This record gives sequence, structure tokens and C-alpha cells, in this order.
Amino acid sequence: MLPDWFSKWNRENPTDVERPAIIVGAVGVAVIAVVALMFWGQPFATDSLQSGPRGSGMERVEFKSDLARPDPTIEAFLSSTSTPVPPQGGDETAGAARENVPPGLENLTVENYDRLLAAMRDWTGIPDLFDDADSYQTAVGHVMISMTRNINENWDGHVSANKEVGVTCYTCHRGQEVPSDVWFKATPVNKASQGWSSVQNRVTPLSSFTSLPSDALEAYLLDSETIGVHDLESRVAGIPGKDDFPGIQHAERTFALMNYVANSLGVNCTFCHNTRAFYDGSQVTPQWGTESLGIQMVQELNNDYLVPLAGLLPPERLGPVHGDAPKAACKTCHKGYQQPLQGTNVIGDWPELATSDAPDYGN
Repeated sequence: MLPDWFSKWNRENPTDVERPAIIVGAVGVAVIAVVALMFWGQPFATDSLQSGPRGSGMERVEFKSDLARPDPTIEAFLSSTSTPVPPQGGDETAGAARENVPPGLENLTVENYDRLLAAMRDWTGIPDLFDDADSYQTAVGHVMISMTRNINENWDGHVSANKEVGVTCYTCHRGQEVPSDVWFKATPVNKASQGWSSVQNRVTPLSSFTSLPSDALEAYLLDSETIGVHDLESRVAGIPGKDDFPGIQHAERTFALMNYVANSLGVNCTFCHNTRAFYDGSQVTPQWGTESLGIQMVQELNNDYLVPLAGLLPPERLGPVHGDAPKAACKTCHKGYQQPLQGTNVIGDWPELATSDAPDYGN
């Protein structure tokens, strides 16, 4: 027990101990925060990438922590790669030594064919790929090899715009039998309505889960419709939907496609466009040209390679609404990154898939 005089003195001379404690605590937290930032860096620090002329606001701002975060699938790809073996002349060919060799690979040496086959099985998650000549996966695999070579050979302006990057089976499959982010026809999405309303106002993956039209990928990446919605005149003679007149419906559908592209690449409008003058082709960025090539490439891939697969695939591999084959779009390869696998060169060690001609092993 404290003496009575001490207790009496405290009652008559009260002291505010809470306020100093709060102040000292706040200062302590601030000191700890400063020390943490000095050691580990600013977690919300940003960096910007200028994509157009100075003063136009054409730049992308991202967190440095996001920019520095590697795509987790890169390590899996690198673990499956191996160095090609330059032929020495007189080597035994795969066509002579192996069964069920896909067309175009018969003249590979046994060593290079075996390493490529092991990689393709790893990339696609199909451990017995090409074992069974009568399997639908074998027939589809033949088409996919032809498609991969076509991309590397004829669309290098898109897939290797700045440096050698290329594509392999892994670019889309990432170890899965069916690549993620493929798409099927889904319209109409509102069977209670007719006309334009039957393709929108219901969230779907095809509309990036918005109420925008769900047929943008079908219209622009399959049917190759022209993307054109802008007119400088306030009133234009014409009937929307006829005579190539760009009506408000085309604007909505175009926005649905652009929204999909932005989400697929992890960018925004100014990555390709000067948003004060969408109509002016002289003010676009170099990335606009790369993306335009990509749209044309995907149109070809869907129509020439993927849509015809409907006759080869079993019912469980077809679309749930129209029974159509799975098709590709931007996100099938990009997976949310500006470049697939963040620009990793996936074709450098696989010259067998880089061309339909004899592989160049650099010897």
C-alpha cells in the first residue's frame, strides 16, 4: 500500500500520461516504418513507361513490385528445355528409327527428335503424345506443329517484334492438355431478347465479366469484321448495321474487344493509342502495329487451324453451346503480360519448330 500522503498528492496533482504515451508510440511506429522502408524499399513505389510523344500523357504507370514479379511459368519452361545437337552427317533419322513420327519431323536426327518429343509431352501435359497413331491427340498434334511453325515463320513481326522470342507448344499450353483462356461461341446470352440485346447485358468471360457485348471475339477474331466506329461528324447519314455504317453497337463491341485486349496484356489504352485522337493513325504507338498484326494472326489461326479441329475432337472438348472447337485470342498466349512469358526466348533452343524447312542448328 502506498502512503496516504502520496495518494493524496496524486489526487490533487493529476498527470496526463495517455497523451505522451500516444505521441511516443506514434513516433516509435514512424521510426520503425522508416527503418523498414530503408531496408526493404517502398512497397508502393511506381514506375512509368512512356509509350507516346512527351506531353501527350501516353504512359503506363505500374507498381515496381509488379514489374519485378516474374511469371511463375517461366521457370517450368526453362526446366524443360535442352540444347539441340547439331547433326554431324550420316546420323540416323527419326523417320527410320521411330514410329508415328509427325509429318515434317521425319528428317530430324534421332537425338533431336527424342528431345523435342520429350519437351512437347512436357509442354502439353500429354505423356503419351504421338504413341497412338489413331488417337485424336495425335491428329491434333500434327495440326499444332504446322500451326506453330507457321507462327514462327510468317508472323515473326508479331511474336518477335523486338527480339527473337517465338512460340512453342508451351506458349499456350503451359503443361495443360487444353490451354487456359481459350474461348467458345456463347451468343445469344439473353434468349428472352432479340437483336442486339441478345449478345450483351449478361456478364461472361467473353465480355471480361462486363455487360458489354459477348460476341466481340467472334466478330473480330473469327469473322474478321472491320474495327471502325469513329466519325468526326456529329450526324452521319446511314443506317446502323447496314452499308458498313458504324453505329453505337459497333462502338460497344469495339470497346468490348479493347477491354479484353487490355486485360489480356495488362496494359491500358495509351499503350497503343493517343486517346485524344483515336481516329488519327499518325498518332498511334509502335505497339499499335504489333497488335494489329496480332489480330490478323489470330484470325488466321482460328480459321485455318483451330475451327477445323471440331471434326477431330471428342464431344467433351467442344463448346457447351454450339459444339465448336476451342479458339485462341490474346490471353491464350499472353496470360496478363505484355509479352508471353515476359519475353522469354522460347524458340532459341527449338529450331525444329521455327521453320517448316530444315532446322538451322548454327553449324
